[in-house]
Amino acid sequence: MKMKSKSMITAALFTCMTAIAAFIKIPFPVVPVTLQVMVVIMAGLILNPRTAALSQIAYIIIGLTGIPVFTEGGGIHYIFSPTFGYLLGYIPGAWITAKILSAGEKKNYFFAALTGVFIIYAIGASLLFFNLNFVAKNSISILDTAKIGILPFIVPDIIKVLAAAAISKKIIARQK
Repeated sequence: MKMKSKSMITAALFTCMTAIAAFIKIPFPVVPVTLQVMVVIMAGLILNPRTAALSQIAYIIIGLTGIPVFTEGGGIHYIFSPTFGYLLGYIPGAWITAKILSAGEKKNYFFAALTGVFIIYAIGASLLFFNLNFVAKNSISILDTAKIGILPFIVPDIIKVLAAAAISKKIIARQK
């Protein structure tokens, strides 16, 4: 299936914006808070599902090739990083956000965005649990994984969801 030039350009734009957002950091214990989630959700709110997912697939591939676009660098070894699951969650997170928004006649940007973040959390925390228990050989419960991998980020991510929804709505309105 062929992609139109506009779709390729917007996917590339969101790939670049995700990489830039990785370096806009707010220091936080263990893992910094970045603007990546906001950009991923905006990709889902502005682009169609396929293009939104493609923008994040490209981001992951670029980082895994060794180009330092992830918060802590890049390279294939990043697969073993405790936060890699969250990066992988960007792909279905962007896709499901776009899918939800494109499915209904009444556009609920906040609900679509919140669902996308939930998907990112679900995949990220699942792989964090796996990584901590089986790669790092630490015994940690699912609840403790949620305490370190989800709970501290809920408030900042809700703020990012609200901002992404508001900005995306304005961008969509201007395109019409």
